[in-house]
Amino acid sequence: MVNETDIPNRGGVLEAARKIAEILPPTPLLPVEIVGVQCWVKAECLQPIGAFKIRGAWHALTSLNEEQRRRGVVAVSSGNHAQGVAWAARRLGIVATIVMPRDAPQVKLEATRALGAEVVLYDRPGEDRDEIAAQLITERGGTLVHAFGDARVIEGQGSAGIEIAVQLGRAPSRIITPCGGGGLAAGLALACPNSAIFPVEPEGWDMVGQSMAAGEIVRAPPDAPATICDALQPVATKPINLSVLQGRSEPGVTVNDDEVRTAQRFAFSRSHLVVEPGGAAALAATLAGKIPLDADTVIMLTGGNVDPVAYARIISGE
Repeated sequence: MVNETDIPNRGGVLEAARKIAEILPPTPLLPVEIVGVQCWVKAECLQPIGAFKIRGAWHALTSLNEEQRRRGVVAVSSGNHAQGVAWAARRLGIVATIVMPRDAPQVKLEATRALGAEVVLYDRPGEDRDEIAAQLITERGGTLVHAFGDARVIEGQGSAGIEIAVQLGRAPSRIITPCGGGGLAAGLALACPNSAIFPVEPEGWDMVGQSMAAGEIVRAPPDAPATICDALQPVATKPINLSVLQGRSEPGVTVNDDEVRTAQRFAFSRSHLVVEPGGAAALAATLAGKIPLDADTVIMLTGGNVDPVAYARIISGE
């Protein structure tokens, strides 16, 4: 069970949107035509750290009291949340330690270190990143800022939905979003209560969709398939995410690596945007015809932190 006091709410999303508007301009909402329908893409890949994760990190860290700030923060991430926490921590003068997979893209590891965070590496599969983070907190102290299972992080991610409604001039009919642990999807559900929320996950890593269907947490099996969507590989979602998403989203949409590559090429050629694999998952689902579209549909492009060599191969069609 999730403690009621720990459940994020729309008031928190509005507060997060206010705080984020004080330090960051809105990311563009750009028109795009897909299968003859003009809809919209929200270019979160243009954030200062190249991903939407800056939103949740800023709201979470600015919500800490002075004692918590003094003790520092610990986070777990494959790269984008890591950079968000490191960026916010540096701006606020907070010490940050980030647990990251050894096989994370080098560009994300280097960017996190460049922002001043200490990076602690682990092996995936094989080691439990949450256990490592818990051990660090036991040894050193500090506050865990979870990538998706944190009420303030969820509220912060939802600030993107507040921006969308203002930019569109109305509530979107649906928001299609890449989904890892469900933090962004949950935040958007709170921000836009009258909009359908479609989380899109990699094939074999649809832990949010499976958990919603089962009504309980479902963990990824040890033999889960490889995916180029490194940002969308949490082993399991959290009860806090399910508590928000149950009855509010339309789960069950998955994409494969070829569909994701097609979406990356589309974003580059049509919108002139660099989008990483996980950040292109929602666009991949729409291009594959898996979700209906209309003029009030918004597609989240959530990250642009790509390995340049791998990205060049994808864009060239190799």
